[in-house]
Amino acid sequence: MKYLNIKKALAAWQDLQPLSEKDRERLSRRFTVDFNYNSNHIEGNTLTYGQTEILLLFGKVIGEADVRDVQEMTASNVGLNMMTQEARVKEMPLTQNFIRTLHKTLLREDYVVYRDLPGGLQTNYTVHAGQYKTRPNSVITRYGNRFEYASPEETPSLMTDLVNWYNAAEQEGRLSPVELAALFHYRYIRIHPFEDGNGRIARLIMNFILTRHNYPMIVVRSRLKSAYLEALHQADLEVGPVLADGAHAELRDIKPFMKYFNELVATEVYNDVLFVSERDKNVWWYDGERITFRTPNYTKILNAMQTQPTLTLADMRDITGISIAAIQKLLDRLLQKKYVERGDKEGSWRVYVTQ
Repeated sequence: MKYLNIKKALAAWQDLQPLSEKDRERLSRRFTVDFNYNSNHIEGNTLTYGQTEILLLFGKVIGEADVRDVQEMTASNVGLNMMTQEARVKEMPLTQNFIRTLHKTLLREDYVVYRDLPGGLQTNYTVHAGQYKTRPNSVITRYGNRFEYASPEETPSLMTDLVNWYNAAEQEGRLSPVELAALFHYRYIRIHPFEDGNGRIARLIMNFILTRHNYPMIVVRSRLKSAYLEALHQADLEVGPVLADGAHAELRDIKPFMKYFNELVATEVYNDVLFVSERDKNVWWYDGERITFRTPNYTKILNAMQTQPTLTLADMRDITGISIAAIQKLLDRLLQKKYVERGDKEGSWRVYVTQ
């Protein structure tokens, strides 16, 4: 991975084409869980990776879960499916209407946000689903300074510029799909057209652009959120605080974010290559991480958990031939890493790592 670059990763991906139906399905299931979990977790959703998988793949809620977080995750998956379907219609240009529809799908409905003010006072404002913002928005960076986005009055024209630019640049073909996706993402974030949900929309449209050009879709991992935000911040420093400069930035202006994005795409694509092509029974995957177990006993236990309705410590001893004490150590690690969870019935297990 140290010497990997995007050209090599994409070449390795192309060498695997066409994928079998089974491999396409495996990748789709993995991406569905990984993308929705991470994109929402970045924004504060509290569902665990395991809860997300069970919800999206089986329609069930396990354990304690905030109702709003469940609704948000479900809506996120609807938005992902909508985006994927729209991207397949390659003769249709990107439109503001589609972006607003995607936003309405994610947020579902208008809602009121309440804020406490100094002196015990309280204020509130309405977040509008599917409509551009009606109040100014800004962010306090981790360095303590306030960063202003486009005003409500500026937003419609800037979004028109952004969408028109993208459609023209796509037709021109001077920029690669990766460059298009990165530059769109940066310009969009500088506008911040909605009161809420801007990051989730940016990551959806980023993947819309990639899959529209037959590139694999990618995941911004929430555990690496700081690198993502720092790359955007460093690009902001290069571009400067003037809104028009940010909303119309060129590739040469966003080198820190472009460098980050190239590395992200290379890593994600190469992991897809490994996921599809590697045939090592002791290698498993969890939220984009490749896990190599040092002993085959992990794989024996995980396979048994997946295939048997119940599995006791004694069963695991018989399968592996090792002591109960050694099995307990293996189980403790699997549980600590959240690779597995105990099921609802005695001796049942849920397995979240995959091969």
